[in-house]
Amino acid sequence: MKRIVFAFVFCLSVLSASAAMAQFTGPSASGPPTTVSAVGNARIGSYVTLTGNIVNHQRSDYFTFRDDTGEIRVEIASGVWGGRQVGPDTRVRLLGEVDRGPAGRYVWVKTLEVL
Repeated sequence: MKRIVFAFVFCLSVLSASAAMAQFTGPSASGPPTTVSAVGNARIGSYVTLTGNIVNHQRSDYFTFRDDTGEIRVEIASGVWGGRQVGPDTRVRLLGEVDRGPAGRYVWVKTLEVL
């Protein structure tokens, strides 16, 4: 009987905690608004917010992002898209982490917002 009560209380506390996190309405982590040209000088591992257009698909999760200052490769995992349809004319805001790979700097996108 004690095990059943413990399991019930444990499940109730887990469900309560996850419901509380889903209702958070405060500010979230974000990088300073920046441009593609400024990403070249940004520290690896820093977060940036870019506003512009995703203009083409390179391969796998890699795309080309363009703003008024240039283009950069971005990595966008399938879960980040959230089922949204985005074309080259769709203006988006990306929050991501500056990273470096064999092909140079890129932005590893954490969130995508359609504007």
